[in-house]
Amino acid sequence: MSADPTPDPTPDQDAREQHVTDQVLASFGDAADPRFRELMEALVRHAHALVREVRLTEPEWEQAIGFLRRAGDLTDDKRQEFILLSDVLGLSMLTVAVNQPPDPRATEATVFGPFFGDDAPAVEIGGDISGGAAGQPCWVSGTVRGTDGEVVPGARLDVWEADDDGMYDVQHAGDVTQGRGWLSTDDQGRYGFWGVTPTPYPIPHDGPVGDLLSAAGRGPMRAAHLHFMVTAPGYHRLVTHIFVRGDAHQDSDAVFGVKPSLVVDFDEQPAGTPPPDDDPGGRVVEGTWTRAHFDVHLVPDPHTPASTAQEQS
Repeated sequence: MSADPTPDPTPDQDAREQHVTDQVLASFGDAADPRFRELMEALVRHAHALVREVRLTEPEWEQAIGFLRRAGDLTDDKRQEFILLSDVLGLSMLTVAVNQPPDPRATEATVFGPFFGDDAPAVEIGGDISGGAAGQPCWVSGTVRGTDGEVVPGARLDVWEADDDGMYDVQHAGDVTQGRGWLSTDDQGRYGFWGVTPTPYPIPHDGPVGDLLSAAGRGPMRAAHLHFMVTAPGYHRLVTHIFVRGDAHQDSDAVFGVKPSLVVDFDEQPAGTPPPDDDPGGRVVEGTWTRAHFDVHLVPDPHTPASTAQEQS
């Protein structure tokens, strides 16, 4: 993007430019859906303001269109380049911030990411979501409560993560399911499952989003994390991660997803350590393993149907 920008407009040119914007805004005036009209008018105002502020050149416009085309060409049912673009521009995290309930007692939300799958297998408490994924075994447990302190039995936890090579199952060749599953809390709101210890990994950076990061002098690494989506009747849905304390990538997470309240200890256990007390299966791990504790606090939502969790399961 080395083309010289166009000069500042004369008063006549400024009027011509404003006329274009006014025409486009007027074209949405008869839209039947008020929210659609509000969104499109705001998009036009801000997009046109960007073009005028930076005096966008035609070669730059063509480069931007090419960028979007490349993103579309790469996007399929296993890779969503547009979500990656939203993530690295901070739009995903900003949307999360706008929509998170303003209750300081609630577990903080973070980005959804592009690798969720709605066909994950069910596991019992004490089950293993790794599905044979490479990595150090890890036991994760905690309790789901409302912000009022009441336990939430029957809450559904969808969990997913990358393997030790930094790959999600959908990034591997073939039809394999690893590093994901869902389970329900018991009558005391407790959950626990085995997975693998999260490790840092790069987001896909062999496409236009990777080119954008390179041009900005930014790296593609995500801080080590494990995804959670927690749903329960009468509560707001929570999408969040837990991050591994001590990971050096937390200050440069490519998608700005790290929040201090979500950083937890993954305590390494020496080989021969007895099974965790809260594992009903009593799994014995031959080598080293880690354990993490993460309590979830959900915000009540009277508008959430009481059947939501059951329907999802």
